Amino acid sequence: MEKNGIECCEDFCVHEDKVQSASRQMPNEEELYDLAELFKVFGDSTRIRILFVLFQSEMCVCDLAATLNMNQSAVSHQLRILKQAKLVAGRREGKSVIYSLADAHVRTIIDQGREHIEE
Repeated sequence: MEKNGIECCEDFCVHEDKVQSASRQMPNEEELYDLAELFKVFGDSTRIRILFVLFQSEMCVCDLAATLNMNQSAVSHQLRILKQAKLVAGRREGKSVIYSLADAHVRTIIDQGREHIEE
């Protein structure tokens, strides 16, 4: 049976064991919210471009702006969002702040996303 273009069960029958098992495995609302917020950060191609540049090398805002052909203010804005999401880290070197990926998980997330879209 199809309803609004989506296949549905012909008979209404709830499988309580499956429902209870799935409910027990469901993360709490705060964790689900945090996960949704993390994935929102990946919803901007400029931020993805910044991450790809940082896959290659640590860089300051000036270098990132030049590489991406953007102004420093726009890059700084995106870096702030990436830093709040704990995807990039910055460290001060003299008068510059050098940005890098926060950890290896960032590359893994991007790599798995690329694998998924290439299937």
